[in-house]
Amino acid sequence: MRTDTSPGSLPAREHLPAAGAGTPVLDVVVPVHNEEKDLRPCVLRLHDHLTRTFPYGFRITVADNASTDATAHMAARLAAELPEVTSRRLEQKGRGRALRTVWSASDAPVLAYMDVDLSTDLNALLPLVAPLISGHSDLAIGSRLTPGSRVVRGAKREFVSRSYNLILRGSLQARFSDAQCGFKAIRRDVAQVLLPLVEDTGWFFDTEMLVLAERAGCRIHEVPVDWVDDPDSTVHIVKTATDDLKGVWRVGKALATGSLPLDRLARPFGDDPRDRELTGVPRGLARQLVGFCVVGALSTLGYLLLYSGFRLFAGSQLANALALLVSAVANTAANRRLTFGVRGRGGAVRHQAQGLVVFGIGLVLTSGSLAALNAATADPGHSTELAVLIAANLAATVLRFLLFRAWVFADTAPPATGPGDGTDLGDGR
Repeated sequence: MRTDTSPGSLPAREHLPAAGAGTPVLDVVVPVHNEEKDLRPCVLRLHDHLTRTFPYGFRITVADNASTDATAHMAARLAAELPEVTSRRLEQKGRGRALRTVWSASDAPVLAYMDVDLSTDLNALLPLVAPLISGHSDLAIGSRLTPGSRVVRGAKREFVSRSYNLILRGSLQARFSDAQCGFKAIRRDVAQVLLPLVEDTGWFFDTEMLVLAERAGCRIHEVPVDWVDDPDSTVHIVKTATDDLKGVWRVGKALATGSLPLDRLARPFGDDPRDRELTGVPRGLARQLVGFCVVGALSTLGYLLLYSGFRLFAGSQLANALALLVSAVANTAANRRLTFGVRGRGGAVRHQAQGLVVFGIGLVLTSGSLAALNAATADPGHSTELAVLIAANLAATVLRFLLFRAWVFADTAPPATGPGDGTDLGDGR
């Protein structure tokens, strides 16, 4: 995974200005490899649809990646016949490589791509790109897995698609619903910042782009589509799935180690209302409470399991101290990332050290409760010990949240900057 410096901040979202004469607003890329049979009907159908329904200037770019049949000749003929069609020949194979090459060179403010089989109904094209033109969103994807989508395909491909997207949700915490639908669009100014960070040159290219965009704070718009499977598809499911899983591992490792400079992609001040300083309004209190409660419930469960395990070979005080120490380190790390949105390694050691101070306070509360219980009864039952510890931990939890918010992570909010000054907001996002 690349670790070079980011090309710059993501641009503020604005409605696209009226394009000059002859300048296309939309560039639709059709990546192809040995598609001499389907290319011409695809381009003619797409061109007819855009001519009749799209209210802006457009371009269709055929990106031929290393075809060995007559695809390149057919693309050149189409470009000669239709002024809105161009062709680009690449000598290396790879859908991602073709998209990166054409998108990086395009002058259109909105960039899109679709598969040559046109499995997605073209009536979804205008809803796909409209949020990008208006400035509402940064990327847009067609989704076969959202309510309202109508899909016709075999059970095998349905299973593979849903399993893959579940893997993305579980391993990379992806929130978009369908990474594989060959129907996507992105604003050119956003693509210029994100594309240098995307490594894959094959089928995993757009999945990687979506994951990085989501982590960088981009808004991804989803459009339910009508989609009919192409029975003559040349996609090799097993090889593609294997390459995708390798990509998931690579991207997940880079995100876990902090080797991606996504914190430098924060938007200029003023684009996201959450970045603004509001007098008298606690920043993200409701979201932080929800995140803290979820982390707290999981860490409490882990603490009780650890305590029960340590209690098999140690006294109650030692078992409590060991279980609380292990769960406190995990709790601080989880709250740092999930509750207070701190990413990267900066300040991690200091936060853990402060978290251990908070742990010490919790230890005093729980140990004191156990001492009081042992003073009240000579041989308390295990269930009684657990009940006392739960009550003590509830009190320690309230105190822990207050200390985390007011002391440990008090300095993680992004600093205020002048509107439109183009400076980054740091890693508070």
